[in-house]
Amino acid sequence: MTGTHKKLINDPGTLIEDLIAGMVSAHPDHLTVEGETGRAIVALNGPREGKVGIVVGGGSGHEPAFAGYVGKGLADAAPLGNIFASPSPSQIVDAGFAADGGVGVLFLYGNYTGDVMNFGMAEESLAKQGITARSFVVTDDIASAPLDRKEERRGIAGDFFVFKVAGAAADLGLALEEVEKAATRANEATRTMGVALSACIMPQTGTPNFELPAGEMEIGMGIHGEPGVERGPAGSADEVADRLLAPIIEELELGKGDRVAVLVNGLGSTTLLELYLLHRRTADVLKERGVEIHHSWVGEYCTSLDMEGASVTLMKLDDELTIWLDHPCDTPALRVGASAPKASHAPRKARSRATVSETRKTDIAALKTDGAITPENFRRMMRAAAEAIFTERDRLSELDGKIGDGDHGLTMEIGWKAVLGALDTAGDEATISILCDEIASAFLESVGASAGPLYASAFQSAGGAVADRLNLDAAATVAWIEGMADGIVTRGGACAGDKTMVDAWLPAVEAAKAKLADGGSEVDCLAAAADGAAKGAAATKDMRSGRGRSKKLGDRSVGHVDPGAESAAILLKAWAGATR
Repeated sequence: MTGTHKKLINDPGTLIEDLIAGMVSAHPDHLTVEGETGRAIVALNGPREGKVGIVVGGGSGHEPAFAGYVGKGLADAAPLGNIFASPSPSQIVDAGFAADGGVGVLFLYGNYTGDVMNFGMAEESLAKQGITARSFVVTDDIASAPLDRKEERRGIAGDFFVFKVAGAAADLGLALEEVEKAATRANEATRTMGVALSACIMPQTGTPNFELPAGEMEIGMGIHGEPGVERGPAGSADEVADRLLAPIIEELELGKGDRVAVLVNGLGSTTLLELYLLHRRTADVLKERGVEIHHSWVGEYCTSLDMEGASVTLMKLDDELTIWLDHPCDTPALRVGASAPKASHAPRKARSRATVSETRKTDIAALKTDGAITPENFRRMMRAAAEAIFTERDRLSELDGKIGDGDHGLTMEIGWKAVLGALDTAGDEATISILCDEIASAFLESVGASAGPLYASAFQSAGGAVADRLNLDAAATVAWIEGMADGIVTRGGACAGDKTMVDAWLPAVEAAKAKLADGGSEVDCLAAAADGAAKGAAATKDMRSGRGRSKKLGDRSVGHVDPGAESAAILLKAWAGATR
């Protein structure tokens, strides 16, 4: 581990596995682990026959969210992703399968690109096994988008209230559609604003995501260590509370006679003393407006590792929301009511999980053999890319810390380590197309986050584009590069100018095609693609982000190179270098 900040961890490579073992050993009466991935934490007294399964989830680093809310009356299961990264589809499927009671499963998570893609892919997988799964994204963060685009907002500490309501509705026996409606009502009634007084420190690197001068604070924080939407002078507890409450009260149209639930949430390193000061002011402001506090929670409920800061969340209550909020639950992080009622449904029936294995057979003799890039050369290219990513890991994470959550280098490192493993286990007879499928699976299963589905789709698409070839000639090399770009665009939906990896991949394709038209060789086309990607990545510095987490920063995203575009340029440069 580099850097000067120490963390009480063991091997960074087993960080999440150690976390899961610690949680289960600390709460043996509440939690267990199910599924082949080892990442699905399941309630011992939650899932049961005839009840809608509730699965909440996201990346690790937000403890006690998300696994801390697994238990009777709340969530049935939670898949744990890597630090600040979505769980992979297979991890989510494990959780969904464990939570299934035969009447459908509802996934609830914050509105982040990686989560949306990975949970969506898990829905598709469960459907193939006869399980109906649906997604609900929480969008409580006022700072991340204006009211007229509230569907773009992030889900942050408001997850707490939405999860609680959905879990209660399911525990009371409501049907899947009704549980969704309950979650919708809770989400519409919930608003959050947060501030940070320091950056968080990634356990794997020991370095802060960004620099925050003394006397200043980030306003409009997410929960992934990213900068806020603006920076300003640090204020007193009362000044901060007033700043956070003003837009919440305005949007919820709170006035005399209204009732609310209050959550004053610490982001990881804020003392209870400070949080109670924020609650004091919150209570005073609400009292002045004639708003009654039904119940308050003060403490750490949805954190950002060790960030100093806090958020304030209000949920405007009606009679039914109040019933769901007060419904008993028993989880490691939240207990409501003296005791949870006994289950009104039978325990889950034993289910055998369907497994589908597909053995791909290729007639080698029918493949085109002209071209300088053989399967062995392709393996060499992939290994060179992995080494380049490992070398640039910290720089990529530093770039990401400027406009994101600071984990892109770590995420790519995890993915490419898995790729190396896939290359080692792939048979000597594997074609380039088959190797691409193996690489896609490695990325998808190891990474989660947005990079997992994006690069999985890229390699699947690229492999399909050259499925008729044993070796790649110049034209096939360009088709392979274009297939990579097509897979990324199709899966993620980003366009040129959105300040994403697409802004490196599309120029790479254009440059490779131009070189091919000039009679360039495989090596020439790869070199041109690398040059195009480098120029495209550099151009993202002057772009305003239009997609992903950095979109929330608005003009603050200008002046920083997109880390996804930069890592794409690194890959293409490594591939080009390995063929010379």
